[in-house]
Amino acid sequence: MKTGKPNGRPKAIIDYKLVDKLCGIQCTGEEIASVLSIDYDTLNARIKEDHKMGFSDYFKKHSGSGKASLRRNQFNLSKTNAAMCIWLGKQYLGQKDTIEEESNNSLKID
Repeated sequence: MKTGKPNGRPKAIIDYKLVDKLCGIQCTGEEIASVLSIDYDTLNARIKEDHKMGFSDYFKKHSGSGKASLRRNQFNLSKTNAAMCIWLGKQYLGQKDTIEEESNNSLKID
């Protein structure tokens, strides 16, 4: 007999603007779920329900803005930080540290 009352726990309210910002700063699904005070499985299930994709696909879609922001900050930092400038050169320009060894010894084999 139905009483008209819903069974089970009410659905967690997901603040997707907050989730998007947390994806942008590269938080893991477990970290995001913790901030929302829900279980990761609940977060993943709600994203599947609301956005028709799993958390990993949702994360890929919403994490790019944070990566771009980080890259912009790195390039700005490279103006005053030689180590950052060197690191960026290695990452994006194919530059590398090389060690040249010279040998003055000659060996003859008969």
